[in-house]
Amino acid sequence: MYVHSARVLPKGYLQFYGGIRYFGKVAQFGAGSKAYTLWNVQGFTTFNLGLSSHFELALSPILYQDTNRGTGWSKEAINFPDDLLISVKMGSMGAMESPFVFGGMLYTRIPTARTHNIIYEPYSAGSTEIGITGLVSYFQNPAFPEEGWSIHGNLGYLNHNDVGQEIGLDPLDTPQNMSTEILWGLGWRYPAGTFDFSAEIHSRMFLQNPPPSAFSAEDMTYLTAGIYYKPYPWVTFEMGIDFRLSSDKDESDYQRTPREKPSEDFPNYPAWRSILGVKLAILPTHLYSASDSDLLRQRAEERKEVLERMIKGQEQTEDAEGELERIRAERRRIEEELMRLRKLLEAEKKKKEKEEEQEEF
Repeated sequence: MYVHSARVLPKGYLQFYGGIRYFGKVAQFGAGSKAYTLWNVQGFTTFNLGLSSHFELALSPILYQDTNRGTGWSKEAINFPDDLLISVKMGSMGAMESPFVFGGMLYTRIPTARTHNIIYEPYSAGSTEIGITGLVSYFQNPAFPEEGWSIHGNLGYLNHNDVGQEIGLDPLDTPQNMSTEILWGLGWRYPAGTFDFSAEIHSRMFLQNPPPSAFSAEDMTYLTAGIYYKPYPWVTFEMGIDFRLSSDKDESDYQRTPREKPSEDFPNYPAWRSILGVKLAILPTHLYSASDSDLLRQRAEERKEVLERMIKGQEQTEDAEGELERIRAERRRIEEELMRLRKLLEAEKKKKEKEEEQEEF
C-alpha cells in the first residue's frame, strides 16, 4: 500500500485505484474543556498507465483532505481537492531468469490545494516538491510473479523546495533552507488464492528539518498490515491498518502558531490509521470476461512474441552466447506456462463433463 514494486504495468494497461485513509480520537483543548472526537480523513485516487515494457505513468490526485482548521464543510476545514502527484516509473529491469527486478521512480507533488502544512499528515509546504526513489523486488516465482510471495524495497529522496514559502502559520517563520527527507520502505506480499496478505514497514526521516512552527516535523515509522480480496481478474478490494512504531514526540513550536494543540498525549502523527481501497482494471477490456485459462493463454502469446523478437535480433548481437541463454530461459518459462494452461484446460473439461452428467441425471 506504500512500498512500490519494481515491476511496471504491461504496455496499454490502465488501472484506477481509489481509497480513503482515516483515524479518529477523543481530544480536548486545554484542561477542563469539553472533549470531542477528532477525525482526519484523506480521499485519494490514482490512474496508472503502462507506457511500454519498462515505463509506467501515474497521476494521483488527492480529492479530499481534512485540514483540522475549521468545522463542517467550511473552506478552512477541508481541501477539495488537495494536491496532485505525478510519477514516472522505469522498471521491470533485470535478467529474464532472475527473481530480482530493478527500477526507479521520479515524482513531483504539485500544490493544487488551498491549505498546506496540515497537522496529522506528512509535511507539505505548498511548493512543487520533487523526489526520486530506487526500487528492487524479489519474486519467489519469476515465471508467475503474482502467484508466489515477493519482497520489495524502496529508498528515496524528497526535496520540499520550500525556501521562502509561507507554510500557513507564522508568516515570518519561512524556511531558510530546503527541507529534505529520506524515505525508505520494505514490504512482503503473500498470495493465497483469491486473497493476498501483506506487511510493510515504511519511514520518513528528515535530512533538513522544516521551520519550528511546522506540523509533522518529526521522523516517523509505520508498520502496515494489508488484506487484498480479488474476486475477479479486474478488481481488487484492499483493507489495511497502520501502526506507528516511532515515538510520539512533538517538536512543533506552538508558541508560533495561531491555533492550540489538542490534548498533551496527542502527537503530530496518529498511533493508527485505517485504509480502505479498490483497484479496477480499465484496460484492456478482455480482463472483464477472461477466465484463468484465457489469461494464461494471453500471457503465453505475449511471451511467444517476445521470443520471436529475441530470435530475430540474435544475429545482430555481439554476445550471441548470452542471447542464446536468454532465449533458453524464456523457452523454459513458456513451457511452464503451457503446462499450467494444459492443466487448467483439463480441469475445465472435467468440470464441464461433470455438470453435463448431473444435468442428464
